[in-house]
Amino acid sequence: MSRQNPARGVAYVILAAVFFSVNASMSKVALEAGVEPSVLAALRSTGAAVVLLVAVAAIAPGRLRIGLRELPFLVALGVAGGALVQWLYFMAIDRLPVGIALLLEFTAPAMVALFSWSVLRQRIRRQTWLGIGVALIGLALVAQVWTDIGLDAVGVLAGFGAAACLASYYLVGSRLSGDRDSLSLTFWMFAFAALFWAVAQPWWTVDLAPLGRETSLLGAFDSVSVPAWSTVLWIIVFGTVVAYGLNLAALRHISPTACGVIGMSEPVGSAVVAWVWLEQSLSAPQVVGGLVVLAGIALAETGGTAAASPPPDSPAEDDVDRVPLSPEAAAAPH
Repeated sequence: MSRQNPARGVAYVILAAVFFSVNASMSKVALEAGVEPSVLAALRSTGAAVVLLVAVAAIAPGRLRIGLRELPFLVALGVAGGALVQWLYFMAIDRLPVGIALLLEFTAPAMVALFSWSVLRQRIRRQTWLGIGVALIGLALVAQVWTDIGLDAVGVLAGFGAAACLASYYLVGSRLSGDRDSLSLTFWMFAFAALFWAVAQPWWTVDLAPLGRETSLLGAFDSVSVPAWSTVLWIIVFGTVVAYGLNLAALRHISPTACGVIGMSEPVGSAVVAWVWLEQSLSAPQVVGGLVVLAGIALAETGGTAAASPPPDSPAEDDVDRVPLSPEAAAAPH
């Protein structure tokens, strides 16, 4: 895989973050049009799966084969990383300012580190723990815990639930990414997410009437009305397939860890877009807290994890498998 142009890779990740940032506000428009969070998650998963199926089938149909041993992990990736993380994410931005919802979700790397330490018995570097502490301080600033700013409790729980599912996505994705290419892995994630929603919420029970309505673009574009289905189409094409494609293209030039760290700009970008578009303003302490959260997560990301000290006959530490905080499964499924 060529890594001859890191500047191009960085540009791809930044552009992907821009699409993901705009996608948050576009999702808010779709939700305000009456599309339920679960329906929006199902439409996004199904639409992305169809587009990615065509892409994989055209490029390398052999990549669609899956083995029995990886099947349960692909199902887990689809349900947690594809279906539930999107549903909880949409619930969070439906009830909270976009910036706060995303900051709650982006505590996922800290959850990965805690899981790796407590369950996988891996030794966590001091830099990672420092990053977790900094991120928690920033989160307290965002939530303004010393005052009652009226954050919706269900929205907050949904944000942390999305973080837990995103952490599962990182952990399961890191296990699978070593044996499967990112494009087919992303397809199977969305395919099993679509299957989950087809079972949990059969299409004949879904009210698709809101998709046919005209809806305002809200905020600064309140006077502009578009069909609700067009917002969902944008979410599928640009907020999912194109954004993921840019991240996949970036991985040809820069490392997955670099992708993840640069992608941490997404919550800030989403908050800026929501401020300009939806006129969702944050207080000065919340802005500072958001930057502190990003700094803490970046510390946790670059700190990584190290396996526990090996016994005498085991491989050296550098040869022991590690759980990366940003697997080659690409960016978070927003």
